[in-house]
Amino acid sequence: MKYLIILALTLTLVSCKENYSNGEKVGNLIEFTTKGVFWDSWEGRMNLTQTGMNTSGDPFSFSFDNDRNDQDSLINIMKEAQVEGWKLKIRYHSVWGFKNFFNNRGETDYFVDDVTILDKDFANPLKHIQQPSAGRVVDTIYVVIDKTELRKHLK
Repeated sequence: MKYLIILALTLTLVSCKENYSNGEKVGNLIEFTTKGVFWDSWEGRMNLTQTGMNTSGDPFSFSFDNDRNDQDSLINIMKEAQVEGWKLKIRYHSVWGFKNFFNNRGETDYFVDDVTILDKDFANPLKHIQQPSAGRVVDTIYVVIDKTELRKHLK
């Protein structure tokens, strides 16, 4: 029995993988914050997009790895992307097993490896138009036409 427990524990620890899966997700940030009980980490959630439209379904949750200290530039891109509404592509890897058992690396098992800005005008395509003929919205006006008043003026 003792050997069976040791064998099971050994197989479990050996089967832990750093790169259980790799992938890319495209979308815009809906949350990017630092949080944690014992270990603070940068956590984010992203609405996924498909052909320019938001897809229905749960947002993709991800973390920045606390074991890495070379991600400051990526974190700064994410902060700005959240404020500006940019469309991003996130390249990530997920871990499996005891690689993040105590959530000391991040709250999720999906860790960001790279961030690419795809569209800076995704949330507001009219934001950076410089042409004076493009116009701009100053105020909204509602017009109500009373048919009885219109008939009086036409007679």
